[in-house]
Amino acid sequence: MPAYELVIFDFDGTLADSADWMIKTFNAIAQQFGIRSVTPEEIEQLRGRSNREIVSYLGVPMWKLPGIATEMRRRVEADAHSIRLFDGIQSMLERLRAGGVRTAIVSSNSEQNIRRILGAQNAALIDFYDCGASLFGKARKLRAVVTRSGVPAAKAICIGDETRDIEAAREAGIVAGAVLWGYAKRDVLQSFGPTVMFESMSDIAALVGGDGS
Repeated sequence: MPAYELVIFDFDGTLADSADWMIKTFNAIAQQFGIRSVTPEEIEQLRGRSNREIVSYLGVPMWKLPGIATEMRRRVEADAHSIRLFDGIQSMLERLRAGGVRTAIVSSNSEQNIRRILGAQNAALIDFYDCGASLFGKARKLRAVVTRSGVPAAKAICIGDETRDIEAAREAGIVAGAVLWGYAKRDVLQSFGPTVMFESMSDIAALVGGDGS
């Protein structure tokens, strides 16, 4: 039996290598919404801070976050063709399915954008989508996916690349996993105490028991 029966993925920074696009786009969005722009040096510094600290540093009022998220999704839709997946995604998803593990994506991005970036073959390997989450509103969607799946919360794991993914998993009562190839640096992720940290895509399939055996 696999260690986990349901793996819920974040998308940007976890499955999609969208960091360069985000950096290139952020200051244009900042100007549009009248918030602080950042230099490349500041971006690197912010990778070592939690999401809440980043929002505070940028001086973004909470009431502006939904509008920023909507604009981000619109821009991703226009640029989806230029956003690539991290290497090993298809193999990892296939191993999970072969091992009897169900998968889901919970993201602030839109389902349409995610399916387009994944491609039809990879998108078909995902069992559940619950997208359009607010920046700090993932926990509710995580709980909803767990309920839809019928999997006990103790057998579900949320895997993301940011501190807010760890916070959301804990709030939803499921296991928190963190990848080390995304936005946040190792040190800040470790400080939030995820149950497990992943060095590679193959580590995900190996840990949850999705090896097809």
